[in-house]
Amino acid sequence: MSTDVLFIAGFGPIDRDVAESRTLFEESLGIQFKEDTEGYLYTGALQGAKHFALWPLAQAARSCFGTDAWPADIPIPQAWLEFEVQDVERATADLESRGYRMLIKNRTEPWGQTVSRFLSPEGLLVAVTFTPSLRESE
Repeated sequence: MSTDVLFIAGFGPIDRDVAESRTLFEESLGIQFKEDTEGYLYTGALQGAKHFALWPLAQAARSCFGTDAWPADIPIPQAWLEFEVQDVERATADLESRGYRMLIKNRTEPWGQTVSRFLSPEGLLVAVTFTPSLRESE
């Protein structure tokens, strides 16, 4: 059994200093971001990924662990990468059978995305997802 990736759903750095990252990506590189009420900066306008965002470390920690602090015993990721798959539960089971430890498993987020997250050997926060809003644009 293997996981069939359909497309890159999203990618971006995980920021310890959002202002510094915003200066680079928005001012220096000219990427125009939208901003949500929690300061999450994102865009769907770049070719190559459906969603590019600067994700604050506290928000990534909250997503994975329910707290704003990243656990000291787990390496802090430098970036996040989401792969859209047909079946998140099957992909999660396959990844677990290969020894990957899920940080969250088959969770449905308030915006409708189903997600499982784990750390890659390189230290990326990787997810397998099913995102209805991205499928509607296909």
